[in-house]
Amino acid sequence: MTKEEFKDIAPIDDADFDAKMQSLVKEPGFEHAVRYMMPTTDYDKLKADMLSVHNKEEFQLKIMYPFLEMLASRFTDGVTSNGISNIKGVGTFITNHRDIVLDASFLNLCLIRAKIPTSEIAIGNNLLIYEWIEDLVKLNKSFIVKRNLEMRQALEAAKQLSAYIHYCITEKNQSVWIAQREGRSKDSSDHTQESLIKMMALAGEGDMLQNVMEVKLMPTAISYEYDPNDYLKAREFLLRSKDPDFKKSQRDDLFSMETGLVGNKGRVHFSIGECINPQLERLSDITDKNELVRAICAVIDNTIHAGFHIYPINYIAYDRLNGTEEFSQFYTDDDVKKVDEYVESQLAKVAKELPDPVSDEDYKFMIEKMWTMYANPLKNKLTVEAVHA
Repeated sequence: MTKEEFKDIAPIDDADFDAKMQSLVKEPGFEHAVRYMMPTTDYDKLKADMLSVHNKEEFQLKIMYPFLEMLASRFTDGVTSNGISNIKGVGTFITNHRDIVLDASFLNLCLIRAKIPTSEIAIGNNLLIYEWIEDLVKLNKSFIVKRNLEMRQALEAAKQLSAYIHYCITEKNQSVWIAQREGRSKDSSDHTQESLIKMMALAGEGDMLQNVMEVKLMPTAISYEYDPNDYLKAREFLLRSKDPDFKKSQRDDLFSMETGLVGNKGRVHFSIGECINPQLERLSDITDKNELVRAICAVIDNTIHAGFHIYPINYIAYDRLNGTEEFSQFYTDDDVKKVDEYVESQLAKVAKELPDPVSDEDYKFMIEKMWTMYANPLKNKLTVEAVHA
């Protein structure tokens, strides 16, 4: 494919940057979002600052970098990383998915701090509810993943997406970020979607394994101490248990994005793994394509699970869920009190939103889902450690 054939999904070309930026800062929806998110911001000054940058790199370094540092300082207890030395040139950061907006953004924050070029970001078009949101993310080095298409269109979109990722790695010399699955895992048990690996293998001149290896996968574990959307996920579990056909609305998606941005996340840690090509080379004897895809997914999952940073809430949740004190040496009485108060305050938000009172049975159901969400990262890490013991 040529550069023009990626135009509808690729980030804004720098040649078109100024025109798109001028349009964005005049957009009432964008101004409203800024004033809501950052009520003390001088919008006229921000507008002037945004108009003073003339390409995507300047935009990220001069506008987005301080914004992300502000988010990190206000809504986390620190964003840290390890494994930066594993980055040996461009590649594909493939991560578990916790926050719609901040997973890739905070990874790029870690890269900027280390003076490493940022990655382009894969984002589903289902989140681009307004045209100005699409303009904003494309100005910020995002490329579009087309969702909810008919089968024939979906195949063409997958081929285009695969070709674009390969083009980034092999010709643009540009790293990319993509989540290991479409949508976030509701129970925080993270596993790579097989269709994602099949998509990556559609482009390239080699066989399936060679094509996947061409994009240089670097599995990266994202560990949020607290998930601001945990109570929304518990609410969704509850509503779906009562109505199997329950579906979230567009408003729900917007509220999840907003909650993820400004909610308390506690400590946030990124563990960047090495490129897994040496491990994938050992799969070359697998001839069945479905078996090969499963094996590739397992390598990614194991690397991500092994990289999880475990917090007191994860240990407490695991013990609560299993009725044990197996990990009590990793938390204190104060930790338990803090976690109990946190979970209660989160679930209290559900009661305020539902039209009917939350019964004792409903509360018990939701608290078990909360413990499951926070126990699963530890459970998966323990599984990997047991295999390699």
